Amino acid sequence: MKHTLPLLLLAALCMPAAAQAACYADYKAKQDAPLRLHYGVAEIAEPCTPASAQEQLQTRLAQAGWTLLNVVSVFDETGLAERKDSAGPNYLRY
Repeated sequence: MKHTLPLLLLAALCMPAAAQAACYADYKAKQDAPLRLHYGVAEIAEPCTPASAQEQLQTRLAQAGWTLLNVVSVFDETGLAERKDSAGPNYLRY
């Protein structure tokens, strides 16, 4: 019993972290002069909503000289593989 309690405590502390699923968003962005467009996929912090993704991506992309055009969708890790080829070098870049 002495050894069981610490193990149960450790397991309980690890559960919330394991229960949180990763969140991703795919988006479209542009640069002007000359006009350049890109499609990308980025990991997003909670909450996993389009509004939150837009707020986070606007900041990240602006730091690299890009303007967010729109967030296409938000999804969990099950949608990553199908978007990897389309995003190319902008896959989890920003």
